Amino acid sequence: MPAPERVPEVGLTTAGTSTAPSADTELLTHGQLTVSGRVRDASNAVLYCTVEYEGRQAACVYKPVAGERPLWDFPDGTLAQREVAAYLVSEATGWGLVPPTVLRDGPYGEGMCQLWIETAPDGGADELLALVDREEPGPGWKAVGFADVGDGRTALLVHADDIRLRRLAVLDAVINNADRKGGHLLPTADGHLYAIDHGVTFNAQNKLRTLLWGWAGEALSDEAREVLARLAAGLSADGLGTRLAELLTTAEVQALAGRVDALLTAGLHPEPSGEWPAIPWPPI
Repeated sequence: MPAPERVPEVGLTTAGTSTAPSADTELLTHGQLTVSGRVRDASNAVLYCTVEYEGRQAACVYKPVAGERPLWDFPDGTLAQREVAAYLVSEATGWGLVPPTVLRDGPYGEGMCQLWIETAPDGGADELLALVDREEPGPGWKAVGFADVGDGRTALLVHADDIRLRRLAVLDAVINNADRKGGHLLPTADGHLYAIDHGVTFNAQNKLRTLLWGWAGEALSDEAREVLARLAAGLSADGLGTRLAELLTTAEVQALAGRVDALLTAGLHPEPSGEWPAIPWPPI
């Protein structure tokens, strides 16, 4: 994550409803939240904080609903809820791709609170995404498309043929992620991959925009089909579907279930629709 810009500290103790039975979500939900900085270059208010509860302390990100910038295709005041919904779906897959995330009160009102993720010392980005001066990707890479790199030159945008990214591509198709950029990928020193910034997800209309098109049209893995089948069952039961209904509209939950069913029926990674740009801008 980018380094935070320092701002005056504000402290507040609040309580909320935990979204998952884990130590991390309990800490995020019930801990005292202290704002110590603001993350630069974010389109919405993103505050760097510490949270402390029963002797445990951690860094986190707090995005108050009051700091959200309205978007014409996403209702005002719902980005924080979508971030939490993305976490719940990620947890239901068992892949743990989204950092622990809760909805809670804070110094500037209700907002999303997410565990801060420390990336690998070298960032790890070069191992996941690259621009190459060739027509085809090399071994271990998947092609996304050609990009204008200036002076009339183009380069091939590629991403790693990596199981972590492939799982994320499936998750993004499920949650209908409209903004999967390279800067949202957080590889850690222990080899885990997290993904952040899920405010523009779950739209009832197809909005998928991503850098992870390398598997488009290819068969889903057996693992992905098993995960999708579990998601379908969870959405039709009282568990996951009920929790998501508290964060999303009825139409959005129904569309989510429809996307899961469509992926299972097709058995393929989705392809760009051709109706709008398939890659977010800027891509990083």
